[in-house]
Amino acid sequence: MRQANAKRPLLWLDDLAPGQAFESSCRTITRDEIVTFAAAFDPQPFHVDEEAAKASLFKGLAASGIHTFAVSIRLLLESTFALASGLISTGGEIQWKKPVRPGDVLRLKIEISDVATDPESDRGTVTLDIQTLNQNDEVVQTFAPRVVAFKRPRNSH
Repeated sequence: MRQANAKRPLLWLDDLAPGQAFESSCRTITRDEIVTFAAAFDPQPFHVDEEAAKASLFKGLAASGIHTFAVSIRLLLESTFALASGLISTGGEIQWKKPVRPGDVLRLKIEISDVATDPESDRGTVTLDIQTLNQNDEVVQTFAPRVVAFKRPRNSH
């Protein structure tokens, strides 16, 4: 189990309800980070070559959607939504709404949309609505994962 700190109390299934909202810190995306990530994992011209990117649909260098997703997962793991059992996803829907550019500052808005419990089990499923926003509060990505959350152990406070 993960360790709690004063800013991030660990959450159990019993602590969660639809409508609860959480937040993340911010992360600035650099040109070098965009190119390095894309060169390793998504080496398309509009992610690695500024001149080629100008002639593309994006009209300039844009982070890979996979890069945006990876940054969003890191922000989620560091957010105020801290499950005691860690973040275990069973899937979800993702949409990229707007390109992420060098210099963009990303952050997350996280809201619980559904909590499903099973009285016969020690766990349940929590559905999140996550928006990744840039510095202008424009939504660049949405993600609606279903994550596993465990019930508080009986011997725990």
